[in-house]
Amino acid sequence: MSSPAANIATAISTPTLDSESPALLQSITSHGGYAFTRMATLAAAGDQRAAEAAFEMAWEQLHSGPWHSVLPVWRDAYSMACLHVAKFHFSKGEFRDALRSLDMGIIMGGPLLRKDLDSAIEVVLAAKSRHYHNGVADDDKEGHGEAGSRLLVSPQEFDKSEVLRILPIRSLSSKIVGKRSALSLEAFLCEYFLSGSPVIITDCMAHWPARTRWNDMDYLRRIAGDRTVPVEFSGNLVEQWNPSPGNRILNDHNGKKLQIFPLTDESFRERCSWVGKNYLCSEWKQELVTFSEFLERVQSTGCSSKAPTYLAQHQLFDQINDLRKDISIPDYCCAGGGELRSLNAWFGPAGTVTPLHRDPHHNILAQVVGKKYVRLYSATYSEELYPYSETMLYNSSQVDLDNIDEVEFPKVRDLEFIDCILEEGEMLYIPPKWWHYVRSLTTSFSVSYWWSTDSGSSMVS
Repeated sequence: MSSPAANIATAISTPTLDSESPALLQSITSHGGYAFTRMATLAAAGDQRAAEAAFEMAWEQLHSGPWHSVLPVWRDAYSMACLHVAKFHFSKGEFRDALRSLDMGIIMGGPLLRKDLDSAIEVVLAAKSRHYHNGVADDDKEGHGEAGSRLLVSPQEFDKSEVLRILPIRSLSSKIVGKRSALSLEAFLCEYFLSGSPVIITDCMAHWPARTRWNDMDYLRRIAGDRTVPVEFSGNLVEQWNPSPGNRILNDHNGKKLQIFPLTDESFRERCSWVGKNYLCSEWKQELVTFSEFLERVQSTGCSSKAPTYLAQHQLFDQINDLRKDISIPDYCCAGGGELRSLNAWFGPAGTVTPLHRDPHHNILAQVVGKKYVRLYSATYSEELYPYSETMLYNSSQVDLDNIDEVEFPKVRDLEFIDCILEEGEMLYIPPKWWHYVRSLTTSFSVSYWWSTDSGSSMVS
């Protein structure tokens, strides 16, 4: 059996890096990165220690201040270093380490070398598959439960009478969101989109491979187990928080501090809209873990006192193409002639909550695995829901629906709302700026599709 090192020269090709490297290094040098340029040049010539040194130098630049102040050239420099380091790991057959380096380049790096990172990941995954073809590696056995625990959600897991005890007051006692089976695009546009009315659409996801595959723990581990993802969790992780947009410092699963919001100020505010309570609550942190470790945490949360972990509003499908192939973009996202703004994953155990907030875009929430409770308030009720005055949290309500302070927020008690239990295989349309609260009733894996229109239909000022 030939060593992976024998094929490294042809197995991992980096055409963009090869063509753009001179100009990129010149730009890095012009911004004071003389030492990085020297190390990167040595790395390209085969010096592993130089590659690791370049990685550390770029890392330090990414953490030199608020994310929005990091020069774009240093994000591209970080991607370059990740590619060099990944090549050396790959040459030694260290596939998991190679994947981690490449994922870090995707999550933290710039856009210039993204195609090289994506193609390198495909090469590593293919080599890993060939290498373990005749047996399962020890690494792949991590996190596997007993034979009876391979399903994410079992049919017996949900008990509605128990759930009603933990839902916010008045839940499922008022108006329920209407359901339509296999709703046509024309009917959706005329009856719901133009009027800005929520609706549950059933019988429109049965053809998605995700409907069966994502409830299979073995499948998820096989497809994504070695990939690195950002997760929210409740614990004692030391975190430094600066209110400047994009400046959140946290730890990865090796204990190293990192800044994990490579976002524009606008997208950062949108992210704040759903986790407003979590950002203000010091108990919630974020870290980077392998997908296998995350799955293990999800499984263990229901049977132990371990803190919940949530993979929330992450562009998982841009990162892991095999999962993207398991879903489709609903035709409804073409309504209004708009374009898709964001495709995000929401994956976690029962009990994870998205506090009351509103989003600026049209939203289809597709429930692939498990069940969620969703409560919606009309966009016209903004004043009555007491939004925060801070710029970053203006889309979040100060009201905690799980424990309403009626003295501080007296207008909320009798406010009209609609709600539902979103079942597996159903999609919920949430119009722009409708306030919504979401609670996972079982282990849950959902996909949200945000899209916007030029005309701004259904947008309430």
